[in-house]
Amino acid sequence: MEIVVRHLCKSFGDKAVLRDVTFTAGRGITAVMAPSGTGKTTLLRILLGLERADSGTVEGLAGKQLSAVFQEDRLLEHLSAEGNLRFVLGRAYDPDAARALLARLDLPDTGDQIVREFSGGMRRRLALARALLAPFDALLLDEPFTGLDRENRDRALAAVRETAGDRSVLLVTHDPDDAAGCRVVRL
Repeated sequence: MEIVVRHLCKSFGDKAVLRDVTFTAGRGITAVMAPSGTGKTTLLRILLGLERADSGTVEGLAGKQLSAVFQEDRLLEHLSAEGNLRFVLGRAYDPDAARALLARLDLPDTGDQIVREFSGGMRRRLALARALLAPFDALLLDEPFTGLDRENRDRALAAVRETAGDRSVLLVTHDPDDAAGCRVVRL
């Protein structure tokens, strides 16, 4: 599967955020790199269908299942880790797969502890686990390792590589360490 972005442009009022963005992301991880505030999140929002581009095209996503990690964790604060996964995944929830992935991400069994009581790193890893456990053809990640120390970031990146396999992954980041070993597109 390929995601093909051609001549994508987006402005908010007088401020141009994306200017003639063109790239192809094939199988595996493609890191989209740019400094903060230069339209990376807007690009993902367009790919997810949450924003409309002013011009340009996106090919390869029609009819595909997408999973995402947003900049904000978007967790249900009053539920446990398991409750969050069950709520979002519905019938796709597999308790054995969830336990295995949470262990791989070094997110300990938190039992009935509600997410509101989690540390920032625990929340981030849960948000990543939720996206990785969902059925997907393509995975879109917006600064997915923010707030993680090096060891947890490396563990999380390995989990993304292993879980995604040869499916397309767009990893939006401004951190060169996150993009190490990935194809890189610069905005």
